[in-house]
Amino acid sequence: MTEKNKNFYITTTLPYVNADPHVGFAMEFVRADVIARWKKSQGYNVFFNTGTDEHGQKLFTAAEKEGVDVQDYVDGYAEKFRGLKDLLGITQDVHFIRTTDENHIKAAQTFWRLCNQNGYIYKKTYQAKYCVGCELEKTDSELDDDGECPIHKGRPIELIDEENYFFKWSAFQKPLLAFYEENPNFVIPDFRFNEIKAFVERGLEDFSISRLKSKMSWGIPVPDDEDQVMYVWFDALVNYISTLGWPTESEFKDFWIYGTPTQYCGKDNLRQQSAMWQSMLMAAGISNSHKIIVDGFITGDGGIKMSKSIGNVINPYDVVSGYGTDALRFFLLKEVSSFEDSPFTMDRFKASYNANLANGLGNLTSRLLNMTVSYGVSFDHITFEPLANDEIEKAYNEFDIAKVMNIVWAEINGLDKFIQETEPFKTIKTNEVKAHSDLKYAILRLSHIATTLAPLLPETSEKIISLIKENKKPEQPLFLRKE
Repeated sequence: MTEKNKNFYITTTLPYVNADPHVGFAMEFVRADVIARWKKSQGYNVFFNTGTDEHGQKLFTAAEKEGVDVQDYVDGYAEKFRGLKDLLGITQDVHFIRTTDENHIKAAQTFWRLCNQNGYIYKKTYQAKYCVGCELEKTDSELDDDGECPIHKGRPIELIDEENYFFKWSAFQKPLLAFYEENPNFVIPDFRFNEIKAFVERGLEDFSISRLKSKMSWGIPVPDDEDQVMYVWFDALVNYISTLGWPTESEFKDFWIYGTPTQYCGKDNLRQQSAMWQSMLMAAGISNSHKIIVDGFITGDGGIKMSKSIGNVINPYDVVSGYGTDALRFFLLKEVSSFEDSPFTMDRFKASYNANLANGLGNLTSRLLNMTVSYGVSFDHITFEPLANDEIEKAYNEFDIAKVMNIVWAEINGLDKFIQETEPFKTIKTNEVKAHSDLKYAILRLSHIATTLAPLLPETSEKIISLIKENKKPEQPLFLRKE
């Protein structure tokens, strides 16, 4: 068993495999990767989980529309999401779970049985309005004036009238509020925490956790009832522990019980992650998550949420093919707010790429190393250590990665200013000792920058560190300027 106080577990949500990946999920995946890499650099044993959500009405309907077997349909899209690991430069030991995996299916059924045995599942006939886009029931107050879901405009609300199993969510208002009180930093940022606390304070309604198999066969069978399949959210949320081998594997104890389980999600997942899932854990007698980190939306032109259902998405495969992995990571980490909505357009992306990477870090690295090689400067005893900045550690602990990036870029700009002011390319002609001294100092600062970039832009960090160690000029720019 690993050392208890040095275990860290982090997971993304599982994207729904009903369309190609888009930069919204890429953002979540990259941010979780940064935290995983940073924790490893701090000496933690890290379990990093991601994967795909592969059950539910949306997928069943989409496969039918395309005239393909639903398993073949989800297999194809799952591979596209699995491919993001290499595309986005994700740490290679990330765990990838699919909710169609046999071990997950068994875990979800075991979880159901526990909740049922503890008295939190019952069966009844009911009527409800349902948004297939959200895979959630909706009250009239959650619909707009046109009777539509504001997140999935243009998609008709379905009416459900059938006998299903229900989860007794109403029993968890007080336990949830007490848990929130005991854990004042449970949801980050705090304004999202206030939002979910207000939601729970208004009261909780029991929600359906199954569907008739005759109407929607694509789901995990409900234990001991061949006529029902599990509701997609009840099934999918269990992945956070099934990936750890729950209920049998020691990794569950190591990383859930002792590993401060931390979950990234989008703001449209706030209710599911911080209230529904937490209640389900309580019902099963399992300890709660440690922290929920909530991202804002990435928006397209006109500030409209980027969404597969709307069709205004940017494909990360297209961006990386034109600019490279670290260029996309850079934009998602620095130019997209850590917690608020942010726009992503290719014009904005290109402008930032040229200013900060091609003309910024890339040009600075080339200029410095060209001078040190040309002027015969040696620096054999550099120790590669990150920037000594307490604000960086504070920002990481607050999951404010954009702030980390801003601190690093302030250092990059400061180093560029130092070169402009000292002008070693001029003083080399009249005072070689000073020029060499200034360049050694500049290279030392660059080594700190490169080391600090390791969790953020790992490919770029590795290139710069290698060039410094070998005292070589770059054979080509780190980032080619785009016209």
